[in-house]
Amino acid sequence: MSDTPAPVRRPRAFRLDADGAAATPRTDIEEQPDVYAQEAEAPEGANEAVEYAQRHGIVARRLMSWSGVLFSALSGLVTLALGLWFNRLLEDLFTRSLALGWIGVALLALVIIALLVLCGREIAGILRQRHIAKLHAALTDARSRDDRDAARAQMAVLTSLYAKRPETAQGRARVTQAAREIVDGRDLIDIAERALVHPLDAQVQREIANAAKRVSVVTAISPRAVIDVLFVAAQAIRLVRRTAEIYGGRPGLLGFLRIMKSVGSHLAVTGGMAVGDSLVQQLLGHGLAAKLSARLGEGVLNGMLTARVGLSAMAVCRPMPFAVEDPPGIADVAPFLFSGKQEKAS
Repeated sequence: MSDTPAPVRRPRAFRLDADGAAATPRTDIEEQPDVYAQEAEAPEGANEAVEYAQRHGIVARRLMSWSGVLFSALSGLVTLALGLWFNRLLEDLFTRSLALGWIGVALLALVIIALLVLCGREIAGILRQRHIAKLHAALTDARSRDDRDAARAQMAVLTSLYAKRPETAQGRARVTQAAREIVDGRDLIDIAERALVHPLDAQVQREIANAAKRVSVVTAISPRAVIDVLFVAAQAIRLVRRTAEIYGGRPGLLGFLRIMKSVGSHLAVTGGMAVGDSLVQQLLGHGLAAKLSARLGEGVLNGMLTARVGLSAMAVCRPMPFAVEDPPGIADVAPFLFSGKQEKAS
């Protein structure tokens, strides 16, 4: 027998034709790493888009910017003007009557206390939403590294976030029990997503579906375009705020503006493609409603845009990445926009 070793056979890939027959074998897989790398990194790309949007809105930190300088200067001038006005008002009140002067002082003290409380709520809302965004990034990192210790630490943070919500008691108990038993960090995060976050996802999807349905119906029957614009804007604002509240955020005015900035950044990164795909599907596959009625077609379009805003808010406000399942699309949360059921609603 010869001592020459047998040649090593390299693995080969085959492309199947339409009839199922194997075509010419391919041996150039190693020469095309980018295609497969892009397919494997698609979920990570979605998470990166979310974190990018959060960094440009919710967790944005700028020590100094020209817009900040302008806002600070204007705020200082307004504060000085109000201070001088209140000072003259109190002097006039004391001039007229000592009792009126002290009543004015008491009312001014109440105004200052109310302003301090409102400022405290604004700061607390911003910090809470930033805490949720950081939790999202930490869980994404822990799952990608399959870090057991980091996953357990973040599970404690996640359960404490919903500690005061009775409807999450069963999910929190399951996550706490799993943290004591599960060794794999990735499995622990997946269990937490199924037990604790998926019920919240269902609530958010119902909110998105209801908002999209209201927008599509009102747009189809409203007599003025200005009513459409105002109603769509109001529903989008309500939907974003409601989504943040469901996931544990309590945004005030400034916190809401930060969330809207993150939603806008997320739409700029991913929204154009998603809306375009949905529009193509609507026009090519389900365009009958638009052909029957131009107003009905506008209602479908506005409903789809409202749903897309809700999905972006869902992505940036969610405390953890989509890992067990893919992120929902417009057809998942509002299938009636593609099935012609809006004709019956109108």
